[in-house]
Amino acid sequence: MAFLPQILFLILTAVAIWLFSKKAIEIKRNIFLGKPEDLNNHPQERWKNLFLLALGQKKMFKNPLVAIMHLVVYAGFIIINIEVLEIVLDGILGTHRLFLPFLGAAYAWLINAFEVLALLVLIVCVIFLIRRNIIKLKRFVSKDLNGWPRSDANYILITEIVLMALFLKMNAIDQVLQTRGLEHYQPTGAFLISSQLTPLLEGYSSEALVVFERICWWLHIAGIFAFLNYLPYSKHLHIMLAFPNAYYARLEPQGKMHNMVAIQNEVLYAMQPELAPTDAAPPARFGAKDIFDLSWKNLLDAYSCTECGRCTSACPANTTGKLLSPRKIMMDTRDRLEEVGKNINTNKNFVDDGKSLLHNYISVEELRACTTCNACVEACPVSISPLEIILELRRSLIMEESNAPQEWNGTFSNIENNFAPWKFSPDDRDQWASEL
Repeated sequence: MAFLPQILFLILTAVAIWLFSKKAIEIKRNIFLGKPEDLNNHPQERWKNLFLLALGQKKMFKNPLVAIMHLVVYAGFIIINIEVLEIVLDGILGTHRLFLPFLGAAYAWLINAFEVLALLVLIVCVIFLIRRNIIKLKRFVSKDLNGWPRSDANYILITEIVLMALFLKMNAIDQVLQTRGLEHYQPTGAFLISSQLTPLLEGYSSEALVVFERICWWLHIAGIFAFLNYLPYSKHLHIMLAFPNAYYARLEPQGKMHNMVAIQNEVLYAMQPELAPTDAAPPARFGAKDIFDLSWKNLLDAYSCTECGRCTSACPANTTGKLLSPRKIMMDTRDRLEEVGKNINTNKNFVDDGKSLLHNYISVEELRACTTCNACVEACPVSISPLEIILELRRSLIMEESNAPQEWNGTFSNIENNFAPWKFSPDDRDQWASEL
């Protein structure tokens, strides 16, 4: 029975790691359902993007106050959870504060740093809850977030508050038990924040405090394991995917659009028929109708979306009341990707379900509203490009379904016949200069 807590802890740890690994492998599989694309060029610039955009959150600092608060939560939560290493080893070995003998006086300094960060994380999470639920900033009350997405954000913030509170309470109880000389609780030196809570605990017996401390310890580590396994189902998956997404970000100028080589060749062969090969195969599809037609980077973008709404707030089409919301484009792409993933889990291979990203998830009206201004791409803090998905879906609409407004068709006809958007013969182009 002496080893029962260690056995239970090992089981808990193994189950948490197995469940997380299973979902992580599934997400990786889903991402690579997209078309292959090579994004390994200029590694130095890509590493720079990773450190500046993902780790340093460079683009967040367009709003410095919010950026600092977000950085506190992001960095604080990650740094505090370095302590998870000690907790895991304590759980496996049956020890308590394993690193204390090795670090000596530095141990208290380290825990104090964690406690300050924990308090800051707790305060900032409360502020973020107020912004979302009381002040109700416009981008947080959008209909894009109706249902689960709005609850998801609140669940994460509440979870972080609970975990930080458990961490501080656990340390406070530990401090009281140290002063009472219990063998298991070695003197660490005073903790800066949790020591302020010790007067509230002095009235309890040592036996009760030991039970409370163990409960806080177990809830804290179980909460971290639960949080780990909640991430893959949450928008907060960006905590992990922001790093690869920043590394594989586009390095070309944001206004650059990628043409289809097959279409460029068709134009070339029309102008120079002698270059046309006799055995050229037509493209399998023009643009994208479903997630299989997008690149793996587009699908990584969908999983990396934080649902912060900065893209939609910056979108001029959305601002003027049109249906387009770049955030919804990314959320719809992820929802369709998850649906396809479940289909594969059930059937071993994808079985046509009669649905597609285009039409079933993203409407024609949304796609036509886009002005291709790149405001959404510029606004995104983790280098996501909703515009790429919009362009590929719109390309499918026009080239596969001939589905375009009459005004667009007129422009296309003029370009095809006159090599310009205007209805003038190419032979007449220079007549404006005849009177000069």
